[in-house]
Amino acid sequence: MIRLKDGFSGERALVLPQMTVKMMEEDPLLSMLHITDIGYYPKAHYHFRERKEPINQYVFIYCVSGKGWYRAGGQEYAVAENQYFILPAGIPHAYASDEANPWTIYWIHFKGALASCYAEGVLHPMDVLPEKQSRISDRIRLFEEMFNTLQSGFSMENLRYVSSLFHYYLGSLRYIHSYRNANTDKVAEGDAVNESIHFMKENLEKHLALNDLAEKAGYSSSHFSMLFKKQTGYAPLAYFNLLKIQEACLMLDTTDMKINQICYKVGMEDAYYFSRLFTKLMGMSPSEYREMKKG
Repeated sequence: MIRLKDGFSGERALVLPQMTVKMMEEDPLLSMLHITDIGYYPKAHYHFRERKEPINQYVFIYCVSGKGWYRAGGQEYAVAENQYFILPAGIPHAYASDEANPWTIYWIHFKGALASCYAEGVLHPMDVLPEKQSRISDRIRLFEEMFNTLQSGFSMENLRYVSSLFHYYLGSLRYIHSYRNANTDKVAEGDAVNESIHFMKENLEKHLALNDLAEKAGYSSSHFSMLFKKQTGYAPLAYFNLLKIQEACLMLDTTDMKINQICYKVGMEDAYYFSRLFTKLMGMSPSEYREMKKG
């Protein structure tokens, strides 16, 4: 049975029954990640929670307006509009709305074997800045879908669907650059790394040097390399080669072009080098890839 809490005007909240939580903990899929409590508090005047006795759930709070604070692990943090944080399970904590400018928050308590992976490194406030590609409204709709699905009942289908959505929801915050750029070909203005990736994709048939990419971005080669690797995990030219091989895979799958023709199409004049690079990245030669059954 759904239990609705009382408190703030316009609030919505629900706590899943212990019987349902136990069922989720025993399910192979749901035991990875599941919601135990979920809600929305608009302009939550005098909202205050203190848990001196630790709980076994992680607490996710996303502040969309107003301000607040929280305390955990011996540290106190200020929370501003468009920030979120995750309180780890098993430690005492407290949090509250600002008295003069009370926060509006979306909040979720969750558990599961993968919960710590999503919570890692998010004890301090994380920004969700409202830029052109922020997709904040998409994320709010996703929250509404999770809430409404749970409110409609706790069938196994509903619970598994919400768990899948929640993986996506947390991923949209943890991997925010990918989330923001996933639904558009237009790169964000001022984002040098994404602009460079867009430039690479438009010039796969060319040979580009590191200096070409750095100059295009307006940075020195060393500083550009540092920025690029920090955001993508790859050196710029290694990423460019990865895009070339990705394009080569597409042509191997969808055309009858010879391998040496594909090599030239992705800006590599040395077919032997192309084959070695392809094998290094894909774990098989271009011809083996073409013959491999897919799907």
